[in-house]
Amino acid sequence: MKEFVISEAQAETAILVGLITQQQDERKTNEYLDELEFLADTAGAVTVKRFTQRAAGPSAVTYVGKGKLEEIRAFIEAEEEAEREIGMVIFDDELSAKQMRNIEAVLKVKILDRTSLILDIFAMRAQTANAKTQVELAQYRYMLPRLQRLWTHLERQGGGSGSGGGKGSVGLRGPGETQLEMDRRIILNRMSLLKQRLAEIDRQKTTQRSNRGRMIRVALVGYTNVGKSTLMNLMAKSEVFAENKLFATLDTTVRKVIIDNLPFLLSDTVGFIRKLPTDLVDSFKSTLDEVREADLLLHVVDISHPDFEDQIKVVEKTLADLDCSDKPSMIVFNKVDAYTWTEKDEDDLTPATKENISLDDMMKTWMARMNDNCIFISARQKTNIEEFRKVLYDKVRELHVQKYPYNDFLFQKYDEDGEL
Repeated sequence: MKEFVISEAQAETAILVGLITQQQDERKTNEYLDELEFLADTAGAVTVKRFTQRAAGPSAVTYVGKGKLEEIRAFIEAEEEAEREIGMVIFDDELSAKQMRNIEAVLKVKILDRTSLILDIFAMRAQTANAKTQVELAQYRYMLPRLQRLWTHLERQGGGSGSGGGKGSVGLRGPGETQLEMDRRIILNRMSLLKQRLAEIDRQKTTQRSNRGRMIRVALVGYTNVGKSTLMNLMAKSEVFAENKLFATLDTTVRKVIIDNLPFLLSDTVGFIRKLPTDLVDSFKSTLDEVREADLLLHVVDISHPDFEDQIKVVEKTLADLDCSDKPSMIVFNKVDAYTWTEKDEDDLTPATKENISLDDMMKTWMARMNDNCIFISARQKTNIEEFRKVLYDKVRELHVQKYPYNDFLFQKYDEDGEL
């Protein structure tokens, strides 16, 4: 299978393209393109230009209008004349095979969409056999409806005898169509094999989970790059890979954590993202089973991110899609050390925005909204970590007593005189 993985050693230049619509205003589009640029950077590409267009919706033929496509083409040609080659154009939505074929015909450079870029990053990040199998299955699912685009360079010749073209006219099928059918059959067979492998891995993981004993399971969930792995390392004194890149963690890591005399299992899961490809969610089912089977969800949020409230909504929607929205949970606002705000001038009568709210006011607002079911920390600077441990201890113990009431005496604390 051909993979369009961008190696960091061979960084390419990229152009980003997005739409401004009634459902997605200019501010939102720019935020999405910021994230798309971060995705491109994670994959090793350098963004040199952005193009946006106001439209009712994406064109079914070329995503953007013909005039905008010619504008992008003119920029690419100008860069080529200046001996600055554009490696690829990345679109902020998933493109159909027809759209990709038509866009390539005009721009004559490599075309990626948001989904294929995320798949590329997952392919780069996959380390274990489980993750590699999940990514490969997602890539085939993405490729299958786009196979015809790979064979546009072959003519469908009308050879063979007869001109009726009836059901028996096998000779009328050209080499492109024949190869397309072969590739489709090969991919479907490969997908079937990968699904069998994942089913076996899923059975093994289910057995592993059942053998973990009677301990409460806590799962770290959240948007990608909010600091889940850093928090995991801090709580479990482990060395889970953590990096300021998107999707640094693909495989679920489970560690035993003990706070005072209370043991529980803590898992670090793959981060969510806007427009997360459905194929990836389906392929990573066994990984996300850690979320499904958790007793408590710690929703980690990067409070320093200007769009953190929308990120919360994305995670909540993904959890709802996984039928996990009614699980016990709490929000852990991370990166308070990176939170910035600007105080408004006294004569500024415009309404206050998120950028004008102090951290104290933001904390009070969210604590009131969540009925105190949230906490503010910095995993990197270890700010408020002891308070976080106390809150987590109380929540895990409460769940443990509910689940295993006869073990309650194990966690009761005694004073120096031996009294409860």
